[in-house]
Order: sequence, then C-alpha cells, then structure tokens
Amino acid sequence: MKIIMMLLIALSSIFGAQNTKSYECTKIFEERKNELLVELGRIDEQRQSLDALKSATEELLRKKETMIQGKDTKVDQKLQEIRAKESAIKKMVEENKKILDEIKNVKTEKVSQTFAKMKPAAAAGILSQMAPSEAAEILSTLNSKAMGLILAKMDSKKGAEITNNLRKTPASTIK
Repeated sequence: MKIIMMLLIALSSIFGAQNTKSYECTKIFEERKNELLVELGRIDEQRQSLDALKSATEELLRKKETMIQGKDTKVDQKLQEIRAKESAIKKMVEENKKILDEIKNVKTEKVSQTFAKMKPAAAAGILSQMAPSEAAEILSTLNSKAMGLILAKMDSKKGAEITNNLRKTPASTIK
C-alpha cells in the first residue's frame, strides 16, 4: 500500500506540475495574443491613416490637374488672340507699305513731271546740286530724250557720276 500511495503522490505531482506548466503556457499565450491584438489595432489605424492620406493626395492632384488644364486653356486662348493680332498687324503693315509705295510713286511722278516741263539747263543746274544717287533716281523717271538733254547741259564730271548711278539703277525703273 505504501507503494500505491507513493505511486499516487508521484503521479499527482507529475500531473500537478503539468497543469501548472499548462496554465503558465496558456497565460503566456494569452498575453502574447493581447499584444498581437494591440499591434494589429495599431497597424489597422496606420492603414486607415495611409488610406486617408492617399485619398487626400489623389483629390489634391485632381484639383491641381483641373487647375492646370484651366490655365492651359487660358494660355491657348491668349496665344490665339496674339496670333490674330499679329496677323492683323501684318496686314496693316502690308497695307501701309502699299500706301507708302503709292505715295512715293505719286511723288516721284510729280517730280518727274516737274523736271520734264523744265528747260534742260535749269533742270541740269538743280540736279547738279543733288547727290548723284538722288539725281539718277529722278532722271530714271524721265524719258531718254529729256534725260539726254539734261545730262548734256551738266558739268561733265557730275554728269558722269549721275550716269554711273543710272547704270546701277535697275532697267525696270528707267523709262
């Protein structure tokens, strides 16, 4: 009997020790489980914060893109306005050039008519006082007979200079 009792005591101490170890393991697992739940809660909060930040960033990007597109549209409109104004200015410049050419032609024609009506000696005296290029320009508007009579009445040196300039004048301007 003593043997059985000892055996029972030994068995109870073994099972009691295992129960204590089992209880301690369960306690450790429960503590670890609570730690993991706290960590999981923290991770979930961070994920929610990250999602909120992502949403806010995307919204900000959409707003900026809309703003940029609006500015691009305004820039395109201004560019079209500038091109239209540039085109109008070019047309005005061309018209002004045509008007100036007409005025110059009328003025040249008037001067030409004046010199054509003058006596050759008087015209030669006036043209001799001018720069050879200007005199050649005026003479080029006269017919060749009137030009010859005027050049004949000029000083030979001055006449040679004017004749040299007349040679340089395009043939389309000489009558």
